[in-house]
Amino acid sequence: MITFGSEAVWPSLLNIAIALAVGAAVVALVVWNSRRRGSRTVTLDAALTLSGWWVILSALGAIAVVVKAFAVDWAELHGRTVVFLDWPAALPCSEFGDGAHTALTCGGTELTDFTVGNASLGLRLLAAAAQLSSLALATVPAVVLALICFHTLRGRAFSLVVTRALVGGAVALVVLGVASDLLNGIAATAGLREALPIGSPWYPAAYQLTVTPLPFAAALGLLALAAVFRQGMRLEQQRAALEKETEGLV
Repeated sequence: MITFGSEAVWPSLLNIAIALAVGAAVVALVVWNSRRRGSRTVTLDAALTLSGWWVILSALGAIAVVVKAFAVDWAELHGRTVVFLDWPAALPCSEFGDGAHTALTCGGTELTDFTVGNASLGLRLLAAAAQLSSLALATVPAVVLALICFHTLRGRAFSLVVTRALVGGAVALVVLGVASDLLNGIAATAGLREALPIGSPWYPAAYQLTVTPLPFAAALGLLALAAVFRQGMRLEQQRAALEKETEGLV
């Protein structure tokens, strides 16, 4: 995620453009290096390199999450809760949006991103598990892409390993997607329950758990791609058998 803040919109857009340009320069450097070596598979080389970096950075991030769980006494939580925060009374707003001038309609927001200080080890480990599941979910596409590129570069694009990698990636997306949604919601509510006394009006009486459909849609896409590769593998086997029969006739 790339985030910048500024008083005006243009400085933030400029900073984002610079960050994207740096990313494009890295991709261009990888492509240039592949061309310099005379590679005839520049796109695959670049995809394999970038996905490999993605996996390495994710591994380093996972290590940082685990170390942080034991090294600090606070926990960062990112999940939906039943706690609804009203806007401050000093914030000018219109109750029903019926004012004479443009104004905010009075409302509030759910407490979803917060930090609990002096958190117990159990809460820190739960928060770390939620973060690790989210990180692993974001890394699955890079792992699948790296496997596809690796075997394609070695002339085994339509192989059983690639098909199994796609199916395994689909299963991993569903499992990690559900785990990420549930763990983040559970950790957020557990954090509030640890930080607030039971008699507090802010004490969450229930867990607000949700499961998003995006991992299921992505898994369906990988399964469809696996079917395509499986069909390609069958055609490759049929072609090899036909060539063998042709050689026998000659």
